[in-house]
Amino acid sequence: MRFALGIEYDGSNYCGWQRQNHVNSVQQEVEKALSKIVNLPTQVVCAGRTDTGVHGFNQVIHFDSPVDRGQAGWELGINTHLPKDIAVKWSCPVSDDFHARFSATARQYRYVIYNSKLRPAILNKGLSHCHFPLDEKLMHTAAQHLVGEHDFTSFRTVHCQANTAKRTIMYCNVSRHGDYVVINIKANAFLQHMVRNIAGSLMRVGRKVETVDWVAEVLAHKNRCLAGMTAPSGGLYFIDVDYPEHFNLPKNSSGGIFL
Repeated sequence: MRFALGIEYDGSNYCGWQRQNHVNSVQQEVEKALSKIVNLPTQVVCAGRTDTGVHGFNQVIHFDSPVDRGQAGWELGINTHLPKDIAVKWSCPVSDDFHARFSATARQYRYVIYNSKLRPAILNKGLSHCHFPLDEKLMHTAAQHLVGEHDFTSFRTVHCQANTAKRTIMYCNVSRHGDYVVINIKANAFLQHMVRNIAGSLMRVGRKVETVDWVAEVLAHKNRCLAGMTAPSGGLYFIDVDYPEHFNLPKNSSGGIFL
């Protein structure tokens, strides 16, 4: 039998989602807790791997199990064995053709910048901090150059192992909420460090170091060296995943922070 779970996590204490040797990961903690409920070693597949320090509101995973522990077992039971900064938010049975990664049609990320002269104390591990004034309207205008299908070589790490840099961004919106500047971006898929590199570049526009059209020029040159610095991981949130309706997954009820 195949099941899907929605996972929420604070990534501050983890090397990222993916299981790795000699370091702690979100996947490792989830699989360890899940295996106790199934009573067998159990591996999971996620919708999108997140980097060190990146957070998740609705990371979707699937796994196969010879037993059905029911909603209470999959949710309350697993949460009993998880650390406080990781939690199962929902569970449901799915058909055998559901795949957390390959069935997904789009992913959404949110990048949150605390824009103030002085650093924050509250949520300090869940924010990026920029003490220079940012013009969010210029950032939003510049971000529109990224919407559509493009080669995003300029915005991926040189270590990215994806076979192609072509991705389709559905929207990239920048807005201000008091001292918080928020970047919401949705695409069919993302490259390694893509959102953080876009955020770092948009902040250069917001600081008026670069022009609005500079982002289009960087995109066209397909050269990572021309884009802005990689923005810190603490401000990045994996918000949601889209799947075809026939899979009937629960709607994400989280992710309302910093709308």
